[in-house]
Amino acid sequence: MNIESLLQPHLLGMQAYVPIVPFDILSQRLGLPADQIVKLDANENLYGPSPRALEAMAHASHLHIYPDPDQRQLREAISSYIGIPYEHILCGAGADEIIQLIGMAFIQPGDALLDLPPTFGMYKWLADVVNARYVTAPRREDFSLDVSAIETAVVRTPKVKLMFVTSPNNPDGSTVSDEELKRLLQLPLVVVLDEAYIDFSDQPSRAAWVQQYPNLIVLRTFSKLLGMAGMRIGYGIFPLDVIKHLWKLKQPYTPTVASAVGAVAALGDAAYLQDNVQRIVGERERLRRLLSELGWLQVYPSQTNFLLCRVLADAASADGLTRGQAVTKHLEKRGILVRYFNKDGLRDCFRVSIGKPEHTDALISALQDMKR
Repeated sequence: MNIESLLQPHLLGMQAYVPIVPFDILSQRLGLPADQIVKLDANENLYGPSPRALEAMAHASHLHIYPDPDQRQLREAISSYIGIPYEHILCGAGADEIIQLIGMAFIQPGDALLDLPPTFGMYKWLADVVNARYVTAPRREDFSLDVSAIETAVVRTPKVKLMFVTSPNNPDGSTVSDEELKRLLQLPLVVVLDEAYIDFSDQPSRAAWVQQYPNLIVLRTFSKLLGMAGMRIGYGIFPLDVIKHLWKLKQPYTPTVASAVGAVAALGDAAYLQDNVQRIVGERERLRRLLSELGWLQVYPSQTNFLLCRVLADAASADGLTRGQAVTKHLEKRGILVRYFNKDGLRDCFRVSIGKPEHTDALISALQDMKR
């Protein structure tokens, strides 16, 4: 029996999402102890969770009991944090679970999903998973949205249901203006605004807009500012007419008890969170200046906890490698990991997460060695 013949046909040709390699595998591959690896490739918060969150998780009780399927305490804590009634909030195992639920709720085979690349790769993965037609309206060279092209794509695309807009955008750090977002919300589809990095931005959140716009969904995460990427916890803010149907699709027992306990404690530690913002944004600006001073990188403006760099033509290279590959391979040999890109809109680019000052110093020293 050919068991694969029973699988959904679109799954057979689907490309898997490529995640970041974990520490233990990196340690083996590089021949370095894990504590000597400078991991700047996944936009994680290297300061980690609030001490209150760590303490709360360490002393969590009822770990042998299933989590509250209503997520009441967690949703109320988020409500207080963002100023939106908890009835609009649904939590999951990372914002990725919420993204998948949205696709399940809106997409039938043959429907279309509109993406605005270069951007977060999970949206393309979602289109593949739910068997949506994947349509793009690429960003301009400076990563700004081409709103007119987006409007044209919607008009020309039958059955387009969802559009994902990331602000600030990953991987470049640019933002979408109020005027642009309002134009997008006039289109006959659901606009999913991913605000994973909003805490590092000068731009205020648009979470409250879901109470005004029935076709807006806003995504947030505990992975970035709150430093809880390993706990897998995120949430969506929905119009009430949408969220009541998402509850039907969501598995009942995510996030975990430990994740929820830590998240509630983290949200209550306002001083730690504010210090984190100041540390990370301050270090972002220092790293931007130092990278620009090298003279062979184009460093893009960013409102996030990362910077996107394009390696210019006069940079060091190596046989058989692109300029960007040469840089990232050189850094990897030093135990410094950044995210390399070599696709449309991101040729010869790498993205570097903002770490601690000592991580910045190690990165800059390694890059300076390339020109010696």
